Amino acid sequence: MFKAMMLAGLGGFIGTCLRFLTGKLAHVITVSAFPWGTFAVNVIGSFVIGIFFGLAEKTHVISPSMNVFLITGFCGGFTTFSSFADDMYLLLQQKHWLYFGLYVGLSFVLGLVLVWLGRSLIKTV
Repeated sequence: MFKAMMLAGLGGFIGTCLRFLTGKLAHVITVSAFPWGTFAVNVIGSFVIGIFFGLAEKTHVISPSMNVFLITGFCGGFTTFSSFADDMYLLLQQKHWLYFGLYVGLSFVLGLVLVWLGRSLIKTV
């Protein structure tokens, strides 16, 4: 149990650091009310978790320990649903109706499509 917790924590640390850097990069390269950093980590994270789950299911190359590190830890630290929820709230509060609709719609649709794509890519290999 302690080993799994440490693996999840290490994966989460790495994922969180990459999420932080992605947010900073998005802030530097975009000037918009649209929350590009959170959007990017959520759709990228959807694709990555699809690949990891696909590998775990098809090839069994991901051990239970790697599953905890990669999926629970890394992907859990990298993706940001709580930030996503706060971004939605702020867009509504600021009456950015178009951005709100695009952000919610694209995040859900692209997230689902990219999880499917990640899993599908592994199935064809």
